[in-house]
Amino acid sequence: MSKFNECVELYKSQSEELGLGLDEALLTGVAKGLGPSIYNADSSKVSGSDSKELETVKNNFLIKKLGLADSPALDEAIAEVLAKMGSSNKNKQRAVVYALLAKKFGKESMFL
Repeated sequence: MSKFNECVELYKSQSEELGLGLDEALLTGVAKGLGPSIYNADSSKVSGSDSKELETVKNNFLIKKLGLADSPALDEAIAEVLAKMGSSNKNKQRAVVYALLAKKFGKESMFL
């Protein structure tokens, strides 16, 4: 199994464990969009307690990638997704977080 497929399997298992109901095709598309960052232990995860990290998610993914306008709704969506993944979960995979955000804003087609 390739490294990429191993990553996608990890995302699928996290989605299933947490009952998130994410589609494998969406997870695969998001993972492809993230490029080599999915192979780095640090950049492949999102730290929910790091405000700089949350700004990165908002600016680089929601605003630049999805084309959404900056608003308090973006911060609320990030907080909602991170809460759904569990505050005690130290391994919030970036691809899973991004897939949930894409789904929340109805932008799944960008990754399929």
